[in-house]
Amino acid sequence: MAITLAEFLGELTTNIPLLITSLLTLAVILVNGWTDAPNAIATCISTRSMEPRPAILMAAVFNFLGILVMTFINKTVAETIYNMVDFGNNSHDALVALCAAMVAIVVWATAAWWFGIPTSESHALIAGLSGAAIAIHGGLGGINGGEWIKVVYGLVLSTLLGFAMGWVTVKLVELIFKGIDRRKTSGFFRGAQIGGGAAMAFMHGAQDGQKFMGVFLLGTALAKGQSGGGMVEIPFWLIILCSLVMGLGTSIGGYRIIKAVGMDMVKLEKYQGFAADAAAAGCLLISSLTGIPVSTTHTKTTAIMGVGAAKRLRSVNWGVVKEMILTWVLTFPGCGLIGFLIAKLFLQIF
Repeated sequence: MAITLAEFLGELTTNIPLLITSLLTLAVILVNGWTDAPNAIATCISTRSMEPRPAILMAAVFNFLGILVMTFINKTVAETIYNMVDFGNNSHDALVALCAAMVAIVVWATAAWWFGIPTSESHALIAGLSGAAIAIHGGLGGINGGEWIKVVYGLVLSTLLGFAMGWVTVKLVELIFKGIDRRKTSGFFRGAQIGGGAAMAFMHGAQDGQKFMGVFLLGTALAKGQSGGGMVEIPFWLIILCSLVMGLGTSIGGYRIIKAVGMDMVKLEKYQGFAADAAAAGCLLISSLTGIPVSTTHTKTTAIMGVGAAKRLRSVNWGVVKEMILTWVLTFPGCGLIGFLIAKLFLQIF
C-alpha cells in the first residue's frame, strides 16, 4: 500500500533524518532538471528552430508530462533504483548514508555544470548510492549485482543503439527527401525539430523522474525501519511533486550545457537535429519500457555523434566528444568515491 501525503508529512515532523533526506532528494531532482534536461532541447536551439526561453519552458512542461505518463505505464526503472543497494537494518545509519549519497550527487552535478560539461545525473545517482552502501557495509555486501547488470546493459544500449539509431535515422530522412529542394522542407523540419525536442524532454522525465522517485521511496522505507527491496507502489502525490520540481529546475535553464551538446560537438541542420532527437527519444523509450536505467545525456550525445558521422567523421568535434567521454568514465569512480567519503564522514558526525 502506498504511503499517503498525510502519512508522509506526519513522518517528516517526527523523523529529522527523513526530512533532510527528502530535501536533499528534491535538491538533486532540481539540479537534474537544471543541468541534465537542457540536453533534450540542445539541438532544437542550435538549429534555430526555437529560441532558448520558449524551448526551456517547453522542456519543463514535457518533463512534467514524461514523469506523469510513464509512471502509470511502466515503473520498473523506479524499482531498479529502489532495489539497487542495501543500506542495512540500522534505519538511522541507512538514512545518514542515503543523505551522503544525495550530497555527493549535488556536488558532482554542480561541478560539471560549472565547467559546462554534460555529465549524467543518472550515473552520478547510481555511483553515489553505491559508494554510500560500500561505506556503510565496509565492502560490496550492500550492492545488488542483478540490478547493477541493468546499468551495464544501459551503458551499452545507450552508446551503441544511440549512435546506430542516429546514423540510420538521418540516412532514412535523407533517402525519403532525396531530390526535394531543401528550402521547401525547411518549415517542415523546423516543426519536426520542435516535436523532436518535446519528445526528448518527455523521455527525459520518463527516465530520470522514475529514478529519483525510487530514491524518494527508498528514504521513506528506511525511515520506517525497512531495508527496501521488492515491488514499488508510487503514490500520485509523489509523481506530481517530482514532476513540478524537475520542471522548475528545467525552467532555470542550462545554456552552457546546451552550447556544449548542440553547438560545439556537431554543427547540425534542422533535419539532422530532428533525426538526432527522434533517434535518442526512440532509444529512451525502449529503455524505459524494458526497465533499464540509462543516461539521457549519454543517449542524446551518442545519437548526435551518429548523425554527424553519417555525413562524415570529420563533422564531429572529437575533442568535445573526448571531453564528454572522459567525464562519463570518471563519474562512476569519482562520484562513488565522494559518496563513500561523505558517508563515512556523516556516519562519524551523526
